Amino acid sequence: MRSNSLLPGVAVAALALLVALPLGFVVLEAVFPALAQGSLAGPFTHFAKTLADPALPELTANTLRLGTGVVLCAALAGIPLGALRGLFDVPGARLWDALLLVPFMIPPYIAALGWIMLLQPRGYAQQLLGANAAGFLFSLHGVVFVMTLNVLPVVYFAVSRSMAATGSRLAEVGQVCGAGPWRCFWRITLPLTAPGIAASLLLVFAMAIEEYGTPAALAANSGFFVLVTGIERRFSEWPIDLPGASILSLILVGLAVAAFVLQRVMLRGHAFETMTGKPARPGRRSLGAWRWPAAALFAVVCLASTFAPLFAVLATALSRTLSGGLAIANLSLVHFEAIAGGDALQALSTSLALGVGAAVVTGLVGMLVAYCVVKTRARGRAMLDVLSMLPNTMPGVVVGVGLILAWNQPFWPATPYDTWGILLLAYCCLLMPYPVRYTQAALMQIGDSLEAAARVHGAGGATAMMRVLLPLLAPSLAAAMLLVFAVASRELVASLLLAPTGVQTVALFIWRQFEQGSVGQGMAMSVVTVVATTALTGTAIGLLRRRGLA
Repeated sequence: MRSNSLLPGVAVAALALLVALPLGFVVLEAVFPALAQGSLAGPFTHFAKTLADPALPELTANTLRLGTGVVLCAALAGIPLGALRGLFDVPGARLWDALLLVPFMIPPYIAALGWIMLLQPRGYAQQLLGANAAGFLFSLHGVVFVMTLNVLPVVYFAVSRSMAATGSRLAEVGQVCGAGPWRCFWRITLPLTAPGIAASLLLVFAMAIEEYGTPAALAANSGFFVLVTGIERRFSEWPIDLPGASILSLILVGLAVAAFVLQRVMLRGHAFETMTGKPARPGRRSLGAWRWPAAALFAVVCLASTFAPLFAVLATALSRTLSGGLAIANLSLVHFEAIAGGDALQALSTSLALGVGAAVVTGLVGMLVAYCVVKTRARGRAMLDVLSMLPNTMPGVVVGVGLILAWNQPFWPATPYDTWGILLLAYCCLLMPYPVRYTQAALMQIGDSLEAAARVHGAGGATAMMRVLLPLLAPSLAAAMLLVFAVASRELVASLLLAPTGVQTVALFIWRQFEQGSVGQGMAMSVVTVVATTALTGTAIGLLRRRGLA
């Protein structure tokens, strides 16, 4: 009983430190425009000016168009692929898993730059095929296409793991009772996996509306601006408008909360849970004559999402000069030799360490928050749920400013500001929704009777969680932590604002190479980063499979 009352308190304290504190200072900055100068004068005076901006309706509409387009495309691609992977024996399944995880390892701004070099006039596609697709790429449709490929792993892994865990086994029971395969899919498999699908699509929407690099690189020149680009302009153009940027950020939060409420309304009355606690290995069916067409579908998606941008990145990294084009005489390792020094290796080790730290912290806190929301009757559960989701609706630049405002105050006896700790706090704040959403979806499929049975047989709360719930949650939690590691190890915007003197991450190293005009060296470092993070993630997946957790 004591543990039941303690867990919500620990969850509240963790979210207060990681999420509420920086986001609270963003709200204070929006309300009190002179907060950065240490004054609380003129509350709410900046709202009228910002909301009267004639560009605001267009920014908001464009943001909704972009988020909705990415969600629809990610659902159309990710759900069928995830269902095939989770329910059927797809040839080369583990290879497709590894290849579809790679796009998530590529920083979005790097992927966008790779697509520009591939499809622009006189780009690699024109050199090889004699045609370019610049008109498509530098438009809303191009942004949706590139962003969908970047976020596709979120939907794919959520659907495949959820369907593999419960859908196939219980659908077979339905067929034994006389139902056909499609009826079992619509009446058993899909309802059981609906929480996981909805959670992944909510994350995709939040990621789409908060992404800055891809819209700025691909559509800004065509006049397509979103709220995030509007926020960045208020930070970068003189005079700097911190209150206005904070107000626009609150509008982004409102859009994400509306999506969250819509998700809850759509799932209300449609949540199902299983009563068995056996984590049996999934029995996947044979595809029969569709075996190789399914493999061809995976190959086409991997060609577009993985090989095409990687080819552009690798071609640039291996080209002595961009003007030399795709020619044998232009091949060189000079860019890799240039980054072989200590700065690049130190940046890589720093990013990998911060990625592991963020994965561990968010995994522990996320599991705790999800348990309190789904399995307890604690007051304020809905607020915990909303608070854990809010960081993914905030641009990294706003979270960075919130952390600066929060921890650069004179009343703190000690502060992580100007240390590597501020970067860890930023990554944990930004990426908290991943483990919370994935773990919540898994918990909603686990009946309360399992934990109750453990309690009846003498297990305490901690024992029941460690011996009963954690083994059942391990696949979803491990997938979420791997995604956190992948994103944290290449995060850019918050790192630009918060990295202390002498601390350099991979994203900062690459960004500074581009600023200096060393595109080849930046791409070479991108190749090294993708290889390192993919190898570590693949090793982790292999270890989890040996233990039966993936």
